[in-house]
Amino acid sequence: MNAKHSASSKAHKPAKQTKLFVLDTNVLMHDPTSLFRFEEHDIYVPMMTLEELDANKKGMTEVARNTRQASRLLDDVVSACEDDIKDGIPLQQASRELASGRLFLQTEAINGIIPPSLPTAKADNQIIAVVMHLCEKFPKRPVILVSKDINMRIKARALGLAAQDYFNDKVLEDTDLLYTGARELAGDFWDKHAKGLESWKQESRTLYRIKGPLCPELLLNEFVWQEGAQPLYALVREAGGKSAVLETLTDYTHQKNAVWGVTARNREQNFALNLLMNPDIDFVTLLGQAGTGKTLLTLAASLTQVLESKRYSEIIITRVTVPVGEDIGFLPGTEEEKMTPWMGALDDNLDVLNRPADDAATGGVGDWGRAATMDLIRSRIKIKSLNFMRGRTFINKFLIIDEAQNLTPKQMKTLITRAGPGTKVVCMGNIAQIDTPYLTEGSSGLTYVVDRFKGWAHSGHITLQRGERSRLADHAGEVL
Repeated sequence: MNAKHSASSKAHKPAKQTKLFVLDTNVLMHDPTSLFRFEEHDIYVPMMTLEELDANKKGMTEVARNTRQASRLLDDVVSACEDDIKDGIPLQQASRELASGRLFLQTEAINGIIPPSLPTAKADNQIIAVVMHLCEKFPKRPVILVSKDINMRIKARALGLAAQDYFNDKVLEDTDLLYTGARELAGDFWDKHAKGLESWKQESRTLYRIKGPLCPELLLNEFVWQEGAQPLYALVREAGGKSAVLETLTDYTHQKNAVWGVTARNREQNFALNLLMNPDIDFVTLLGQAGTGKTLLTLAASLTQVLESKRYSEIIITRVTVPVGEDIGFLPGTEEEKMTPWMGALDDNLDVLNRPADDAATGGVGDWGRAATMDLIRSRIKIKSLNFMRGRTFINKFLIIDEAQNLTPKQMKTLITRAGPGTKVVCMGNIAQIDTPYLTEGSSGLTYVVDRFKGWAHSGHITLQRGERSRLADHAGEVL
């Protein structure tokens, strides 16, 4: 909540006056540590917020877990207070110097404040009544409602109250600023960076050591490219400082480098395959709209490295089970059978990867051969539910996290820390298609890991730009 909240309320300009933030229940459910995220400002927790926390604490969901953690944190803070609670509880010690404000709990009944048009039985309206009461009690102090609920913020503003979203969990205010993983070099790049140029061969690749003004900006494993008469497609091998080392890429657009029969159809797909096939890179993130080839490229790379080069022992696929429409209720069967309806994308891509190469012309293997290949592929792919991931360790596996935009940063941490020795983790998603409540493009776990992992020597990221599904899908993506 740091400086973003401090800067956002410009209407009040008292000298260094601290604000009073009233927390809605969903803020504590979303981030239990939000109690310590308001720096020097005070926070106020209404009695109705505590009641709603109590009502939502049961269950095994992420929300119930967060609710229990928020209750425990509140208990620790209140228990440690030796003075009168009415004067506010200092947060400095409990937050380990993160917050210097005070926590106030509602210790009095508030009546007659709420307008007659709002039903008093509703919890949201009772919290709004508390905000109105505090505005009257502290007329010269900024009192702000913090809520993840858009309608509640609209209601509060309609009544002339200040209301804000909870910003602290947002990695970026504007997702257009999100790291794309690739950088186009300017036309005069070689004029400025070719002085004292060194180049050498390493296996089948050429490496260049460059010096110039762009070097301090480059990140490890960032792709750089330049079109023209002598096009350059390279990966930053060394960065930080006055010089940088660029390494040329394997050209996966050429049929001789096809991965499980798949070739890259555009520049970004070529970059993605260079990351997916590189054994030194343990963590790959792929962003892109529907139809850019995220799942197909990842499956092709994983099948090649599991069945052909035997770099990994098996493929593990998991995804968040958030339905787009109505939920279809309980499903019978084992964990894999229950996950099957969510894995339609996997089946579609396996059909493409195992499609017949004109059998009549090539004297191919026919239906029996294809069925046998599909059975072999199926035996090396395990579909796992997120619910049973805690405490597991995956050794020498190729772990694919599909629809990763629906994960919170905390869930993402739980999944990635499952990786044991020799495991590669690939996260795929489209941050424009988030189905999880209260999760936005800025606070998605996928955005979080892209931002936090950039520049690490064993991770890579690429945002796929062009759709390759069909002309119909591309046109629909643009006009609908």
